[in-house]
Amino acid sequence: MYLKALEISGFKSFAKKAALNFTSPISSIVGPNGSGKSNVAEAFRFVLGEQSIKSMRGKRGEDLIFNGGGDGARVNRASVKVIFDNSKRMLNVDFDEVTLERVVHRDNSNEYFVNGSPVRLKDIVELLAGAHIGASGHHIISQGEADRILNANIRERREMIEDALGLKMYQYKKLESQRKLEKTEENMKSVESLRREIAPHLKFLKKQVEKVEKVQELREELRRLYKEYFKREEIYLDRETALISQEKSPLVAELQKLDKEITEARRVLENSKNRDAKSDELIAIESALHNIRTEKDAIMRELGKIEGEISAGQRAIAKEKEKQAKDEFKTVYLKDVEEVAKKIDVLETIAEIKQLLFGFISSHKNKSDSALIGEIEKDLVGHQKRKSEFEKSLGVFDGQEKAKTLEYNQLREKIEREKDSNRDAEKDVFRIIARQNEVRGVLNGIKTREDKLLFEEQAFKRETDEAYVLVGREIMEYKDFVVVNSADGLEQRSAQYDRQKTIEKIKIRIEDSGAGNSLDIMKEYKEVEERDAFLARELSDLETSKLGLHNLIADLDARIDVEFKEGILKINAQFQNYFSLMFGGGTAGLNVIREKRRKKKSDTDLSAVLSGDGEEVVEEEDGDEGIEINVNLPRKKVKGLMMLSGGERALTSIALLFAISQVNPPPFIILDETDAALDEANSRKYGDMIANLSEYSQLILITHNRETMSRAGVLYGVTMGSDGASKLLSIQFEEAVKVAK
Repeated sequence: MYLKALEISGFKSFAKKAALNFTSPISSIVGPNGSGKSNVAEAFRFVLGEQSIKSMRGKRGEDLIFNGGGDGARVNRASVKVIFDNSKRMLNVDFDEVTLERVVHRDNSNEYFVNGSPVRLKDIVELLAGAHIGASGHHIISQGEADRILNANIRERREMIEDALGLKMYQYKKLESQRKLEKTEENMKSVESLRREIAPHLKFLKKQVEKVEKVQELREELRRLYKEYFKREEIYLDRETALISQEKSPLVAELQKLDKEITEARRVLENSKNRDAKSDELIAIESALHNIRTEKDAIMRELGKIEGEISAGQRAIAKEKEKQAKDEFKTVYLKDVEEVAKKIDVLETIAEIKQLLFGFISSHKNKSDSALIGEIEKDLVGHQKRKSEFEKSLGVFDGQEKAKTLEYNQLREKIEREKDSNRDAEKDVFRIIARQNEVRGVLNGIKTREDKLLFEEQAFKRETDEAYVLVGREIMEYKDFVVVNSADGLEQRSAQYDRQKTIEKIKIRIEDSGAGNSLDIMKEYKEVEERDAFLARELSDLETSKLGLHNLIADLDARIDVEFKEGILKINAQFQNYFSLMFGGGTAGLNVIREKRRKKKSDTDLSAVLSGDGEEVVEEEDGDEGIEINVNLPRKKVKGLMMLSGGERALTSIALLFAISQVNPPPFIILDETDAALDEANSRKYGDMIANLSEYSQLILITHNRETMSRAGVLYGVTMGSDGASKLLSIQFEEAVKVAK
């Protein structure tokens, strides 16, 4: 025996603790109507996890708690314990004795315990399902429910028989798998939705990364060109500096010497006794020419500087205008945007808004506006004004120089015509001045080259600073670059200019790329790409899980179908035996059928259109699979359940229930007055069937039938006192026989 005892406390009419010990294969519970004996069957339902309060004759959880009566006070909780002998490990827990307890409180809250430890309802259901026990079903049959299997539809009958055959665990697993499948499909939709959400952003970031990668390629090419360009420029500047210094040094020394000679010549001429007006005029002209040329040299130096600044400004303007020609560098003032926003606020249709926006974009598309260009142009105006002033001054000094040079040459010719020795001093002055002019002319050319070289050195410094920003500090490694086209690294200057143009083009392409902060873009792209890859892996895992669940459900369906149909064959054999025993012959059996569903045909169905009879056209399709019961009473032309009398239906349902129980016997069966409609003769047959059934399952019988009571080893009597509470009395077998007779 598996069922050892049942303890009831505060449940329905059992106000105080009552215990039923099941020491016999058949135990019977008897008592007058209204004493509460059927509450024992409901106590079993309750403790085994029944969730339908209605099936326990209540509306709310508190209806199951003793509510007082007479002198009895109501209680605040109800509890039921059932104790199993688990020595054969009927229940899948490692205890020889297992106690299940359920407690309900007046706030409708429930608690579940296994051997005193709190558990979930789900744990109780799974534990009992493994032992072929449930809160309701074939092993707890209450008064009036014996006929339920006959009244049920074919699908409900199938569910009842599956439960009796022990297929509930498979159904539970199938239900869990279906829930997991639904959850998996929901998760798949969620993951797919997330991937769709990030896909546009990922696509955008990928394009940005491609831009960044292209910019990196351009930077790398720029880095390579810069190294060669800077190395060759350094070689050129060093060579030019050395060459100018080499050419300039002797000329400066000679000019210094000539300055000393002219000074001495002046002194001699001034102190000469033969000095005359021509000598004084010569000294004055020489002094004036010296001052004019000094002023002219200063102006030319300033003019060179201004021309360099003008040239740099013009290049900057050209570069900025080239940028402004591209759409992505267009600038729109905030006040213009605010004005458009005000106009949009009064528009009513999308078409009007679109027209306004497109017009706004079109009006600004060809508009170039740059504050930088304006500032540079302003500076250029100032430089041009100064240049004009210097050029004007230079023209004045050029005129003065020409005039003085003419005077000087005329005076020289006069003096040259005088061939006497008294003019030696003047001749020395003429010679020195002529050589000074030659040296100064060469030095002026060198000075122009120096100014140009200074401008190139400044440009070189600016370019290295810009290169440091564009390609990084490693650009300074250009000093280690080795030129390969000649031993000293010299080449035509035009080649370096071409290289500079290429560098400028690459710089513009980098500026035009609009790639933004490359590190942030690469980091974000990597994060989003990893997120997408994770979601793709998760989706693949979910697909695999979905396929596995489909396969599991298919396997469970196949197993349920096979075991169900095998069980039907076994049930039919037992059903026929019990039916023949009950009715003294006849036939009975179960058939697996598929119900037919009726539905309207489509309006486009040609036969429906052509029929024209005005009747609703329907067609049948296969529905759920279920069970049909066929009976044929002996000595009567009675076929089918609809033609059975009340007693015949009771005998048929009992025969079927007992047949089901024989095929896959549960540990215990509770029969609540299922024999109430039987006469004396059929009661004996019923009693024989009970005796036979007790060899496979432990029986708890709630009955008024003396024949049924006589088969019990233990009788429990239920009475009700003035306080409205049920009480138990027990009688052993020997006493039970006397009571029954």
